Amino acid sequence: MENSSLAWPGNDSTSLQIELPSCATLRSQISRILLYAFLSAGVVCTVVGNFLVVLSISYFKQLQSPTNSFVLSLAVADCLVGLLVMPFSMIRTVEGCWYFGPLFCKFHSSLDVMLCTASIFHLSCIAFDRYYAVCNPLVYSLKMSNSHVAQLIAICWTVPMLISFGPIMLDLHIAYVDIFIPSDVCVFLVNRIYAVMASLVAFYLPMAIMLVAYWKIFKAAKRQAKQISAMESQMASGVGKDSSKKKRHRNTMKREGKAAKTLGIIMGVFLIFWMPFFTVNIVDPFIEYSTEVVVWDVFLWLGYINSSLNPFLYGFFNRCFRRAFLMFLGCRVFLMNSRNISLEKYIVFIFSYILCESTSS
Repeated sequence: MENSSLAWPGNDSTSLQIELPSCATLRSQISRILLYAFLSAGVVCTVVGNFLVVLSISYFKQLQSPTNSFVLSLAVADCLVGLLVMPFSMIRTVEGCWYFGPLFCKFHSSLDVMLCTASIFHLSCIAFDRYYAVCNPLVYSLKMSNSHVAQLIAICWTVPMLISFGPIMLDLHIAYVDIFIPSDVCVFLVNRIYAVMASLVAFYLPMAIMLVAYWKIFKAAKRQAKQISAMESQMASGVGKDSSKKKRHRNTMKREGKAAKTLGIIMGVFLIFWMPFFTVNIVDPFIEYSTEVVVWDVFLWLGYINSSLNPFLYGFFNRCFRRAFLMFLGCRVFLMNSRNISLEKYIVFIFSYILCESTSS
């Protein structure tokens, strides 16, 4: 999901001239160090935060639910963004040039589009899951069975792969096939059709699903709030024979409403951080590719930051995730009973031990 500033040479419709700065150092040493420090902190937060989500859901059975299956897969996608995409984008942003060759430029661009799109798709699936949990709880277990969840997760990875690696590696996305791009420059120059179609599939359609789902969830939550208030009034006055059942129902509605509110905040953050990039991504081919490089870099890194923020939003709003994070970071998970441990949990033990050692050193 990269781009660059391009110039339109007169009325010539067969070629474009790239106006890019040379690969000479364009920034002072101090500004480069500060940029590396700031962006490296973002990379570390993305990897460590999402890795904690993966460890927590994999280890604690209390966190293993249909919703958290999407959260786990989302954390894997965001963690891969931090491991495979952000470090190379950071070097290109700070240094102003590309050191890894044209082939890896295409591969990196494909990974970028695929993983960021997969992250967005997972967020829309979470909204879909919450819609059934809050608005249609009677059919939730049927609609969100293990097989259906697995199918949705497969779609979240397959569709982004089809719209990224296929067109990009085959050069179907580029605006002009006869354009020459130096090997020390990595730009993502897309034609109008690809810009519109990819943006619609990767962002605007998932955004529409999220907005519709959360609007219905919001109305259902208001209706449930009135029901909870009525139940509390009945229990306070001693009305109703099965108060324990009503109390459990009230707590369930509260829990679902709180989860929907948390995920709604996550969706709002997602819209704020990704909307600028995808808006410019569609507009730029229609304004003769005149968007400045620095604008692309800022909007792109805003999108990357969304992958960094999701784990912290879970930890801040979800008590179970917060406890799990603290247990891993405090190395308290090793104090738990380890008899009859499964191979999966043993692997989690190893990774959490490495994480614990790295945070304590």
